[in-house]
Amino acid sequence: MTASLAGKPHLAERLHAEVARVRELRASARADPAVAQDRLLVRAWQADRLARTYPDLLASPRFGPAAAFFLSDLYGPKDFAERDEAVARIVPTLAALLPAGALETIALAVELDALSEALDQRLAQTLRAGQPNAAALELSEAAYAAAYRRGSKADRERQIELVGRIGSGLDRVARKPLIAGALKLMAAPAYAAGLGALHEFLAGGFAAFRHMRGADEFLAIIAARETAINERLFAGHPRPFDLQHP
Repeated sequence: MTASLAGKPHLAERLHAEVARVRELRASARADPAVAQDRLLVRAWQADRLARTYPDLLASPRFGPAAAFFLSDLYGPKDFAERDEAVARIVPTLAALLPAGALETIALAVELDALSEALDQRLAQTLRAGQPNAAALELSEAAYAAAYRRGSKADRERQIELVGRIGSGLDRVARKPLIAGALKLMAAPAYAAGLGALHEFLAGGFAAFRHMRGADEFLAIIAARETAINERLFAGHPRPFDLQHP
């Protein structure tokens, strides 16, 4: 559903629900130090994989800032607890001040965070079940792929879809010239109010996408590669991450 059809009240409700979901997931993970360690190892492994999949985008003068933003703020191992706590505190304010498109982009980002958190925890649990006595999970490509296939393909497809929708939302926001000035004016008050992480997410995404001057090619590359890898993983391909070898 698009922002124009959903309306701000519905978007605010979505934000509340997704923030509550991700806070609950994080609390359960942190309750057990061993579970928390497994989760961090999975996220670090995935961050390394993403860097290996997108060296060309990261090195690109045009796409580099957006690729770095995606790998750290959307699809990487970064902990978004501070950002999401800030969102939880000021949902009514966000709904009042932000245009519907920007509010929807934040809602999608928190939904992606919650979904990724659930998928990472599930994958870590599957790996741990196969290594019950290991002090630390041993993560190989084969072990990761086997655990990945035990999960939901539909959830993985939704994860890829959300990345694209968030990117498209950021691209639309980046085309609005007044947003840059508003974000600069918001910086000091945001940090003073403990909303620095939320402001960094918005400002970082805006700057990266404005620099790119059009995100269609960038988003198409990410969608194509992640979809291909997802298909290869669920098909049991012997080299799922090596797209040079069909």
